[in-house]
Amino acid sequence: MPPRLYLPQPLHSGEQLELPAGASRHVQVLRLQPGQSLTLFNGQGGEWDATVIQMGRQTVAVRLGQEHNPQRELQLAVTLALGMPANDRMDSVVEKAGELGATCIQPLMCERSVLRLHGERAQKKRAHWQAVAASASEQCGRTSVTLIEPVRSIKEWLTSLSKKAESDAQRWLLSPSSKEAWHADAAKPASSLLFLSGPEGGLSAEEETLAQQQGFMPVSLGPRVLRADTAPLAVLAALALSNHGAEQR
Repeated sequence: MPPRLYLPQPLHSGEQLELPAGASRHVQVLRLQPGQSLTLFNGQGGEWDATVIQMGRQTVAVRLGQEHNPQRELQLAVTLALGMPANDRMDSVVEKAGELGATCIQPLMCERSVLRLHGERAQKKRAHWQAVAASASEQCGRTSVTLIEPVRSIKEWLTSLSKKAESDAQRWLLSPSSKEAWHADAAKPASSLLFLSGPEGGLSAEEETLAQQQGFMPVSLGPRVLRADTAPLAVLAALALSNHGAEQR
């Protein structure tokens, strides 16, 4: 299978272009030679066959061939709003959520959050996570890239939801204390889903109450208490398997 590279720019069959620095380095590390193939995508739903036509010391030129439009996305848009887990676990969540088909991730700072980001540090982390999401799409074959939203406080974010026009998105609050079990079939009537999940230690009672006031339904994922970086991925895995099962029928 040819290597896949993400180029966030317009792409057209038949054109020749010089790859940007990062993509050129990737091709050079792979030791591709003129005449060899790769696949390019720009996150807009298609992908293009491409052929290396020139290798320089720091630049690589390619010619774009046929465009393809494979269907590898989930059948509904899924946004994960989560209290950012600490250490490198957020990197892992972004990577795996991208592989599993998340449309968008909203990083949140909550009352019990260990990781707190502000200003330039928050911007740098967001850019880093966006790059992680792009790499995940390159690896797994997606033609879209999970969007990473700016870091926000949970109260600010929840309050902003009420100011927006009514949406058909189902809103779910992942809460270990809920008596209501969530399952993937519950998502079938919707075209988009919004899941809110807490950081280490979970959301506070005040945060859960505010979420419910904004239309979030508290649900449980089972009798075990899942880590902050496990719960949202469990939801996505269930949706991805349900989506695959529907396609097979």
